[in-house]
Amino acid sequence: MSEMRVVSGIQPTGDLHLGNLLGAILRWVRMQDEAECLFFLADLHALTADVDPSKLHSSIREMAAALIASGIDPAKSTFFRQSAVPAHSELSWILQGTARIGWLNRMTQFKEKSGKNREGASVGLFTYPVLQAADILLYQATHVPVGEDQKQHIELTRDIAIKFNTDFDVDLFVPPDPYIGGGTAARVMSLRDGRSKMSKTDPSDMSRINLTDSDEAIAQKIRKAKTDPEPLPDNAEALDGRPEAKNLVGIYAAVTGESVEQVLTRFSGQGFGDFKPALGDALIALIAPIRGRLDELRRDPAELDRLLGAGAASAADLGSPVLEKARAAVGLAA
Repeated sequence: MSEMRVVSGIQPTGDLHLGNLLGAILRWVRMQDEAECLFFLADLHALTADVDPSKLHSSIREMAAALIASGIDPAKSTFFRQSAVPAHSELSWILQGTARIGWLNRMTQFKEKSGKNREGASVGLFTYPVLQAADILLYQATHVPVGEDQKQHIELTRDIAIKFNTDFDVDLFVPPDPYIGGGTAARVMSLRDGRSKMSKTDPSDMSRINLTDSDEAIAQKIRKAKTDPEPLPDNAEALDGRPEAKNLVGIYAAVTGESVEQVLTRFSGQGFGDFKPALGDALIALIAPIRGRLDELRRDPAELDRLLGAGAASAADLGSPVLEKARAAVGLAA
């Protein structure tokens, strides 16, 4: 095992947009050159909410194509579908004997996702942090890239690992640390409301840039993006209280690799009539090659299946010894 092993998953829930790309995927792409990486499509996690079977099936392949098109390289990383490695499910069940209801009751995401219908939520929605722990511990990951909303789950994974090792007097599971590599992940907001995250569930398609949008659609969405009448300032602090302006400047900075201060130095005093075309051009330059590669991959589903299958075989080889040691530790194997 290398000095650093990173594991992360993403649910195959349909079309990806600019928020996904700048907020997570390009960070994954950069991680491939920093550590040994395992990236998976979390299709088992998708079952925790109401699911359309045919839509889930097609979304798995679509998500795989989008991730590869965006720069996830199956030759650099282990890239696979979660459910194709049964060890995830088996280890999750073993770890449910270690995890405690009190720990899961403290998970804020369950409270948020179940809302007022807590009693009507699926058991899977309540226990999915244990499956998430299994996803990580199966591969003895040292680090997991997380946002603010997932740090609690990494703490739970650490608690489960330590308790299992202690209860069964083994040195098996590695308590993972949050991974802060891969560069900064941009927080991308809606083009219609700078206070709301860009989301595929927003009823307005004008609120987001999809990875499948044409050059013309991208340019039009940026032209019509909500702004304010003031010119751009010469410092980042002056963007506070101007959420739409702050969002567009932040997107430009993330796309070009510049700092917000560098962007403002160039565009200070200019209005959005000057800034928006430049932003549109930068987005088109980023997304057009991804869209082209995505179209190619969609036309070759057999190749996508081959890549995912090869990744699953590699993941299974990595995880199998860990699962066997866990089975032995609890008395299920010699």
